[in-house]
Amino acid sequence: MCLALPAPVIELLPNGMARIALDGMSKEISLDLVEDVQVGDYVIVHVGYALQKLDPEEAVETLALFAELAKHS
Repeated sequence: MCLALPAPVIELLPNGMARIALDGMSKEISLDLVEDVQVGDYVIVHVGYALQKLDPEEAVETLALFAELAKHS
């Protein structure tokens, strides 16, 4: 099973890369597949690539659901 996660962009880096915050850690990802990403945008991340931008409210709801699932697993 593959899982793509919403994450906020916390820094834009050279060469089409960005730093995201994910579960208390930061990770570098590629922005090659998504246009016009800015710091503060939420993106769906899968295997090191941003796949699309996501509405902030939807991202927060999705992250809350994942947190709730983690409590019950």
